[in-house]
Amino acid sequence: MAAVARPVESGPREQRFAGFFVAMGGGGGPRGRRCPTRPQGGPISAEPRINDRIRVPEVRLVGPEGEQVGIVRIEDALRLAQESDLDLVEVAPMARPPVCKLMDYGKYKYESAQKAREARRNQALTNIKEMKLRPKIDPHDYETKKGHVERFLRQGDKVKVTIMFRGREQSRPELGFRLLQRLADDVAELGFVESAPRQDGRNMIMVMAPHKSAKAVRTTRQAAPTPGPVVG
Repeated sequence: MAAVARPVESGPREQRFAGFFVAMGGGGGPRGRRCPTRPQGGPISAEPRINDRIRVPEVRLVGPEGEQVGIVRIEDALRLAQESDLDLVEVAPMARPPVCKLMDYGKYKYESAQKAREARRNQALTNIKEMKLRPKIDPHDYETKKGHVERFLRQGDKVKVTIMFRGREQSRPELGFRLLQRLADDVAELGFVESAPRQDGRNMIMVMAPHKSAKAVRTTRQAAPTPGPVVG
């Protein structure tokens, strides 16, 4: 490979990378050469390899803004990272050759941890409740079951509604379908049909999910501090 020109020490980072790209001949490199097989075994780490811990003869380099540099020698990639005050991070170790990116690794880890904490904070755990009905349920039992479904949806839980068929009822699946449609219409203000009614052996199943407003109420309740005893 032709000698690599040293990037300019001063000036905007984009100009320095542009000079390096030109010196590399437009991001080219010896594409036919294969890396030796990596040794197996050893401790497994979830952290990516960075800088001097990357022990391969060449890498596919990606710039800090996602620009594709091409296949370069590991020495050139490490030198460019040092001169740019960045880290060389192995982002795809199983690729041939491995893909490495120039980045501020400390800042990247901090921002990733912040995003993970925010995602956990905003995550609303959704439980799935189950309610079982018979196709020929009497009006009183229906109102009781519907009341339970409404309570579950208000709490922000999903509800799995199961119609159980017995004996000759299995030849009348339309009875269960109409009952599920009726229930979905009656509680439409609190939830919607997430999974349409489907036959599952002797049962017919429908899944209802709460509207976003119900989930928001539940999340607010979970986040609110528990009131302490009132001292008179």
